[in-house]
Amino acid sequence: MRSSRLRLGAALLVTLASLVACRTVPPSSPIGASWEVRRPQLQARTHFELKGRVAVAAGGEGFNADLHWIQDGPRSQVTLAGPLGVGGAEITASGNDLTLVTSRGEHVDSDAAHAALAARLGFDPPLSSLRYWILGVPDPAQPAITELDVSQQRLTGLTQAGWRVDYADYVTTGGGTLPARLTLQRDNVRVRVLIDNWQS
Repeated sequence: MRSSRLRLGAALLVTLASLVACRTVPPSSPIGASWEVRRPQLQARTHFELKGRVAVAAGGEGFNADLHWIQDGPRSQVTLAGPLGVGGAEITASGNDLTLVTSRGEHVDSDAAHAALAARLGFDPPLSSLRYWILGVPDPAQPAITELDVSQQRLTGLTQAGWRVDYADYVTTGGGTLPARLTLQRDNVRVRVLIDNWQS
C-alpha cells in the first residue's frame, strides 16, 4: 500500500514538474526571421516612439531640427524643434486629418494645415506613408518597388508614391532591427533622418 502511494506521489510530482516547465519556458521566436515574416509584423505595428534629427534640403533652402515622433494607433504626433529657419512645429496627423501648431502657438487645421506645412518645410511631407517608411517597410496601402538585403532580410531601399527611400544603417532594439539612418528624395527635395533612440 505504501509503495503504491509512493509511486502515485512520484507520478504526480513528475506531472506537476512538466506542467511548470511548460508554463515557464517562453515560446521561441524565429532567429533571423525572413522578410516575408518581418514585413507584415512591422506594418502592423501601431505604437512606437523615436527621437532623432532631421536635415531637409528643398529648392535651394534647408534646415536642421530635432525630431520626436510618437505613433499611437492611427495618430502620428511629430515635433520638430531646434535651430530651424522655419521655427519649431508640432504636427498631428490621423488619416487625412492634419493639425499644425507653430512655435508661436498658431493652430491650423485641415487643408490650411497642409498648405502651411508645405510652405514652412518647402514640400508636403508624406506623413501617412512615412510612418511605415521610418520602420523600414513600404506603406501597405500603395504599390512599391523594394530592394532587399538578402543576407540581413531587411530593406536597403524602396520607391513608393514618387519618393525614393534609402536605408543606410539599422540598429537592434527591444522591438527588433529598425532603421537608424534613412534618406528620402523626390524631385528637388532631400530629407535625411538620423534616429538616436527607439522605444516600442
